[in-house]
Amino acid sequence: MKRIFLFVLTNVLVVAVLGVVASLLGVNRYLTSNGLNLGALLGFALIMGFGGAIISLLISKPMAKMSAGVRIINEPQSPDEAWIVATVRKFADQAGIGMPEVGIFEGEPNAFATGAFKNSSLVAVSTGLLQNMTRDEVEAVIGHEVAHVANGDMVTMTLIQGVMNTFVVFLSRVIGYFVDSFLRRGDDRENSGPGIGYMVTTIVLDIVLGFAAAMVVAWFSRQREFRADAGAAKLMGRKQPMINALARLGGLPAGELPKAVEAMGITGSIGKLFATHPPIEERIAALQASQQG
Repeated sequence: MKRIFLFVLTNVLVVAVLGVVASLLGVNRYLTSNGLNLGALLGFALIMGFGGAIISLLISKPMAKMSAGVRIINEPQSPDEAWIVATVRKFADQAGIGMPEVGIFEGEPNAFATGAFKNSSLVAVSTGLLQNMTRDEVEAVIGHEVAHVANGDMVTMTLIQGVMNTFVVFLSRVIGYFVDSFLRRGDDRENSGPGIGYMVTTIVLDIVLGFAAAMVVAWFSRQREFRADAGAAKLMGRKQPMINALARLGGLPAGELPKAVEAMGITGSIGKLFATHPPIEERIAALQASQQG
């Protein structure tokens, strides 16, 4: 319930802030007595599309800590914690990025990386991962998450999400305007503002196009996973530990992550078009076919 509340609250606050910004800049007045102001609409779409994605990126780390219940390892309290921190530091140095914050959260086997910038990220692993995997396998999973950070995957996904959001907002309102104009042709109140046709069409298209956009974003997310798997193999100097880790994850119940960081986890949902992660079998096959030792 806490995670759901935080997720809903975050989205409400983001929408409220973006609405205020659009009002202050005057780009929310894209429907005028003369028709559709495409320039103002594009500005509105850019603010709503990229604004939401960028704000989500900027608050991703604190939100991940709260929603997943991550405990940051400031001072290792056990040999395992000291080893995790040392492993993240080793891979961060190899990848040429700043030392991420390192954390642990309670749950089934999983891990994730998040953060707006390469040099101030967060890498977190679950207690279930530590309890069910060998050190070689956990090391491979940590390498996978560090590879996400080094590849700039958080920023890349934000840009892709922003572009998709912008298209959704822009197209739904353009189509909604023309549908409304068609339904109200000859009406004395034709230029009196948006009618029910505009409102209904916009809502429906926001949902329909939003689903289409989510499929595009999910496709890009799946490609990142292959690169992060290869990145883990490169950081370790061999691919077998990553293959073993994936094989073990395939036989374990995957831990559920908050939606805000689900795409950055080691495992993901199993839906085909909306899955943020490829099937385990495909990831293993890609690693086996790679040139990495």
